[in-house]
Amino acid sequence: MMNIQETEKVLPGKNAPPDLWLGKPYYSLDAYCKNTFRHKCYKIALDAHMTCPNRDGTLGTRGCIFCSHGGSGDFAVPVEEPMEGLALFRGKKVGTHFIAYFQAYTNTYAPVEYLERIFSQALSHPDICGISIATRPDCLPKEVISLLSRLKAQYPGKFIWIELGLQTMHDKSAAYIRRGYDLPCFTEAVRRLKQADLPVIIHTILGLPGETAEDMYRTIQFINACRPFGVKLQLLHVLKDTDLAEEYEKGAFQVLTMDAYLDILIHCLELLSPDIVVHRVTGDGPKGLTLAPLWSLNKRKVLNTLHALMRTRNTWQGRKNNYV
Repeated sequence: MMNIQETEKVLPGKNAPPDLWLGKPYYSLDAYCKNTFRHKCYKIALDAHMTCPNRDGTLGTRGCIFCSHGGSGDFAVPVEEPMEGLALFRGKKVGTHFIAYFQAYTNTYAPVEYLERIFSQALSHPDICGISIATRPDCLPKEVISLLSRLKAQYPGKFIWIELGLQTMHDKSAAYIRRGYDLPCFTEAVRRLKQADLPVIIHTILGLPGETAEDMYRTIQFINACRPFGVKLQLLHVLKDTDLAEEYEKGAFQVLTMDAYLDILIHCLELLSPDIVVHRVTGDGPKGLTLAPLWSLNKRKVLNTLHALMRTRNTWQGRKNNYV
């Protein structure tokens, strides 16, 4: 087993995907975990009862335009009940390790003492191989990064990943979705996290209203320049009872068709550096909340079609990336 505090360097193939990708045309999180732990790992989404500066009045009260009342943690279980999340996977025949995913709202937006308690609780669990913390770049003061560095040293056999919501590199789109921080804030947070040797996973949304395919490809190039450990390529979902749903129902924009999304996604993967771990290529919202696109609810079909198209087109992650 490799040192899990380090990201495995995947050497890109010039004529085919590397064997380490385990048959997929991109370097998936599943492949990374199997290479690292020798079996599959499962994510347990947790709600640590935090809020967000976009909701508590610091920046606003309505959240990002696309964010549900659950703070993007609609599948999360309360942090006090991690065994409930573990129980969901006990019937699986492969894999005994779990990733504690602090998902709902902004998971560094709390007193350091509270953060230390909940993160330590997860890291000390024998079945959890590491934690992944979803947060904002403007919610990472030096005392929080110091805490994370200290926990990393305290639990050397476990990993700590930080997930940052970029969504887009474009100022106009960022203002539309009410992201609440500028691009220099994001790049500075990435710099400080990398300086602390804390792996970064960047979230981006494909299909934001008003963005062209070329706009999305420029965001991918920006992500390449950040050189993160991982990336989540998220399809734009319109969830009920959000401000984005109001815009959609007024006809202010249209969501991508499945064919259009897959074409854009494939080119994004072709542009993406081949050593970046792909943690997500679509995403699926709760059935009861998803207003559009309804085709996204059939996640298996989306993934199977993506893989078939990439095989047919003889392409893979990084094929059009100007890597050395």
